[in-house]
Amino acid sequence: MAELARLKGSMTALVTPFRDGAVDEEALRAHVAWQIENGTTGLVPVGTTGESPTLSHDEHNRVVEACIREAAGRVPVIAGAGSNCTSEAVSLARHAEKAGADAVLVVTPYYNKPTQEGLYAHFKAVNDAIGIPIIIYNIPPRSVIDMSVATMARLYELKNIVGVKDATANLARVSLQRHAMGPDFIQLSGEDMTALAYNAAGGHGCISVVSNVAPRLCAELHRLSQAGDYAGALSVQDRLVPLHDAIFLEPGLAGAKAGLALLGRGTEEVRLPLMPVTEGTRGAIRAAMVHAGLLNA
Repeated sequence: MAELARLKGSMTALVTPFRDGAVDEEALRAHVAWQIENGTTGLVPVGTTGESPTLSHDEHNRVVEACIREAAGRVPVIAGAGSNCTSEAVSLARHAEKAGADAVLVVTPYYNKPTQEGLYAHFKAVNDAIGIPIIIYNIPPRSVIDMSVATMARLYELKNIVGVKDATANLARVSLQRHAMGPDFIQLSGEDMTALAYNAAGGHGCISVVSNVAPRLCAELHRLSQAGDYAGALSVQDRLVPLHDAIFLEPGLAGAKAGLALLGRGTEEVRLPLMPVTEGTRGAIRAAMVHAGLLNA
C-alpha cells in the first residue's frame, strides 16, 4: 500500500499533450516535471482532463507509464483506471499497478446507470484484482449516477478502497462522508472553485484541472488550508477565482490547454468531439491569468 498520508494536497488532473494527432510523450514528461517543480503533491494521468475517452488502450497505458517514469517516486501517481465495463476497469487497474502507480482513480460507471448494488460489485471487482489503493471518482454530472454515502461506507470496508474524488458539487457530502467513514477516509474535491470550502469541512485536497496552469498557486492554497491558515488560503483563492471560472467556460481540459498555450507550455490541440476554446473564452482565460499574476497585462 502507498503511504496514504501522501494522497493529499494539490493533485493535478493532467492534460495529455498532442502533436499532429499523436500523444506527445516528451511534452507530457516536461509537464510532469514542471508540475513537481512548482509544488504539485500528486499527479492524476488519464482522467477526463487527460482525454481518456479518446485515447486508445495502448495510448492510455503509455501515458501512465511515462508519467510514472518522470515522477520517479517524487510525488504519488494516481492513475485513471475507470470504465463503464468492469472487466476493462480491472484490466486498466492491473496495468497501472504493474507499471508502478501508487493508486488508481476509478470512476462510477457512466451511461449504464447501474444500481447501488451494481456499483458495489463493480468496485469490489477492481478491489479484488489489485493490491494498491483505490480512489472512488463520484461525478454524477458526467456519469449520471451518484454513489450513495451508504454504498461508499460498504466499499470502505474492503482492503483497497481508501477515499473519494468528490465531484458532486455538494459541500454537504464531505461532512456526511466524514461522519460515515471517519477522518481517515481520504476526501479529495473534484471541483476547483469549492476546494477551499471542501477542505474547511474536512477534505484533504483537490484533484485539480486549474493546477495544470497554476500549479504553484494551487499548491500554496492547499498548503495553507492544511496548516489551518484559512485567511492566507482565502487570499490565494481570491487570485484564482476568475481562473477557476474562465477555464470551465468551455470543457475544462480545453481551457487548461489554452492556459498552457498562453504560458508557452503547450498547444491547444484536443481530440474530437472536443474543440479548442473560442476566442472569447481564450480572452477570459488570459484576463484571469493576468489577475492571478501568471501573465503580464
